[in-house]
Amino acid sequence: MKGTPALNRPAKAADSEKITINLGFVDLGHIDLLVAESFYANRTDFIRTAIRNQLAAHGDVLKQAVARKLLVLGLQHFSAADLEAARAAGQQLQIRVLGLASIGQDVTPELALATIESITVLGALQASSAVKAALAGRIH
Repeated sequence: MKGTPALNRPAKAADSEKITINLGFVDLGHIDLLVAESFYANRTDFIRTAIRNQLAAHGDVLKQAVARKLLVLGLQHFSAADLEAARAAGQQLQIRVLGLASIGQDVTPELALATIESITVLGALQASSAVKAALAGRIH
């Protein structure tokens, strides 16, 4: 059965992360056969569809876990202005994201250390290498 068009649209570079997986030769051959039979456009299309199907199958469990862990779902961005506001309010942030957490290029390592107590990201964290290095002990 072909995947639905909504599930098969290619992800944009800005909203995706490249991963590498190892597959057995037989599994890979099965995928190639499905591609050759026009069930999927390519290997990536098959793998994305399979992953989305598994995520949908476990949807209720995922929703419960997101709520239990108090995770922000999607994209959460922090600019220098956001962190300066937190510092002015005397707040230490506990960042919890399922998706993408982004710390602006305008954020200095000193500002990040002064305002971010902890970071838990299930997905990807984008920040300068200097900010990541400064927060290394606070990233879980």
